[in-house]
Formats: sequence, structure tokens, C-alpha cells
Amino acid sequence: MTQMLELETAASSLLDIDALADACAGQDPTALFGAVDRYLQPLLGHTLCTVNRFDAERIAVVRLYSSDPKSYPPGGSKEKKGMPWGRHVLLERKVYVGEGETAIRESFDDHAAIVALGLKSVINVPVVLGDVCLGTLNLLMPAEHVSPAMVASARLGALLAVPGFLGLKAR
Repeated sequence: MTQMLELETAASSLLDIDALADACAGQDPTALFGAVDRYLQPLLGHTLCTVNRFDAERIAVVRLYSSDPKSYPPGGSKEKKGMPWGRHVLLERKVYVGEGETAIRESFDDHAAIVALGLKSVINVPVVLGDVCLGTLNLLMPAEHVSPAMVASARLGALLAVPGFLGLKAR
């Protein structure tokens, strides 16, 4: 029964592909990142989505998009040099899944703000083109556990975000 419900949710999300396709065809990276956020929401149930550009010279990330600009405004940046999360996601280009408040506390300097928003799990996906990490897609959920289907959906979202990063470079 649960698997059938997941398939129906995924299928209904796929039916809403037009908004995502329109955003991919557009010239506004922020609009594309917002469309990816809205596309993934029924699949993940996340309440915070951010997209960060990777500054490889500084080993830092700069926020390009936020579904909650009051708490996490675009333009904010975080240094990641020497941090296990930065090595794992940005340099090794691997997905990070954090489940529970302990994982969030151990991985993020702003853990108090994350927990205050009622967020208990995170999926950070490197946005990669070729062998270059362009940035990250970050999805934070109130649910404590993350399923393999959620990780797969988040990875798809990162692939869908690539044209937005390419649009930034074209400017």
C-alpha cells in the first residue's frame, strides 16, 4: 500500500512537468531553482530548499536561491574549507544525508537555526557537470528519516538544476 501511494505521488509530480520545462527553457536561474523546489516538494515534503554556488577558490558556498529568504537569504555564504561536509559534498561530489538533530548539529554551524525551524533531516546533493562541482541543492525536512526514494528524487533535482548554473555562467 505504501509503495503504491509513493508511486501515485511520484506520478502526480511528473504530471506537473510543464512548469519545470518552462523554467528550464527560460533565462532566469532563480526561476528554475524555484521550479525544481516546487517539483520536489510533493516527493520529499521538505520545508526548506536552498541552492548554493560553489566557490572552489575559497572552498565556500554562496546562496543563490532560498525557499525561506527571511531565514536563509540569497547572497549568504559559508566557508567550508577543512570541514568534513565540504570535503564530502563539494570536493568528493558525494550526496550527504543527515538524519536527526545530532547529524545536523555535527555537520552545520547554523544547526540552532535549522532545528528552530523544526527541521530534522537534510539531503545535500552536489550539482555536478562533467567532473566539476558547480554547487549544491539542499533540501531540509521536518521528518527525521530519509528514504532511498527521497535521495533519488533529490539527485534528480540536482540534475534539473544544472541549466540554472549554466545560465549564471552565460551572464
